[in-house]
Amino acid sequence: MRLDHLTLKQYRNYSAVDVDFSPQINVLMGANAQGKTNLLEAMYVLALARSHRTNNDRELIQFGEQFARIAGHVSRETTSNDLELIISTQGKRARIDRIEQPKLSQYLGRFNVVLFAPEDLALVKGSPATRRRFIDMEFGQMSAKYLFALSSYRTMLKQRNAYLKQLKFHQANDQVYLEVLGDQLAGFGAEIVVARTSLLQQMATFAATIHGGITKGREQLTFAYQSQVPEEARQSVETAQAALQTLFKQHTAREIEQGTTLVGPHRDDVAFIVNDKNVANYGSQGQQRTTALAVKLAEIDLMKAQTGEYPVLLLDDVLSELDDARQTHLLKAIQNKVQTFLTTTSLDGIARELIDAPTVFHVDHGTLSTQ
Repeated sequence: MRLDHLTLKQYRNYSAVDVDFSPQINVLMGANAQGKTNLLEAMYVLALARSHRTNNDRELIQFGEQFARIAGHVSRETTSNDLELIISTQGKRARIDRIEQPKLSQYLGRFNVVLFAPEDLALVKGSPATRRRFIDMEFGQMSAKYLFALSSYRTMLKQRNAYLKQLKFHQANDQVYLEVLGDQLAGFGAEIVVARTSLLQQMATFAATIHGGITKGREQLTFAYQSQVPEEARQSVETAQAALQTLFKQHTAREIEQGTTLVGPHRDDVAFIVNDKNVANYGSQGQQRTTALAVKLAEIDLMKAQTGEYPVLLLDDVLSELDDARQTHLLKAIQNKVQTFLTTTSLDGIARELIDAPTVFHVDHGTLSTQ
């Protein structure tokens, strides 16, 4: 998969952009605060219809304007699509080959990206919410079924939490209705838990191989999926659903007392284990960075396995955060395999000999020019 062409209008600090890209490595170079990250963000938004930097879509629209437009031509092995996203104060409109999509869920999945930014180096030691968001964003790109279950679960979770608050303040007293909401939530939650179990197992296999290569076999990486659903119940949707229903019944009194749902996949986590120790708690900074790099590279391989296509890789100033050995491993892993967009203030200090004939764009105050 590759992004052949990108058009922007009134997006952040870009009044207008119309540019063709190389299918190999594209370097976006310029001083800080010129718009390099904004370009990568636009590609990310084109893929996932949401930003990784803000939940407020208004921030994506150039100051003083009413809308922003992102469009791109995406090629795959056998097909291609023209994608377009219009972001306005009224919401988002998505088109595929000029045909408006009634739901954003029908738009997603046509363009897959993996973003690696400096903050991802904190993925390992960050909060459980950070890791859940990472899992959901990436798995949602790979599976429309997962995305639907996740969206439905979040909607049902809001409804159940609202009703728990009513019960807490004695504004309602129908326990049967709470059980019905719990059963519905357990159904969608079970699909999420089973999918996470399978996909994390696959990702762990890829990550272990990559991690072993970086550490020259001295360290072994494994994943531990931490869910309130017992491991033996995660093998099928039916057993996972029954386990969640039991958990809801066991925690009903506490949930009413606190006015919120205390169990379910919205409280799951994943731990990264290096040589039998949780690297978040006991690993050095170097081990944590190596683990994060292995996890992000494993994303690429997992996406290829799930979709049949390599995603586009977005590297936002991440090479400057990696030492020579990790830079070398990263660049060798993607060379001639994945279309890559790399932002940097300078190519100095980067293992440029490993970058095969990059196409370099200079970014200056929201304008692009080739070098």
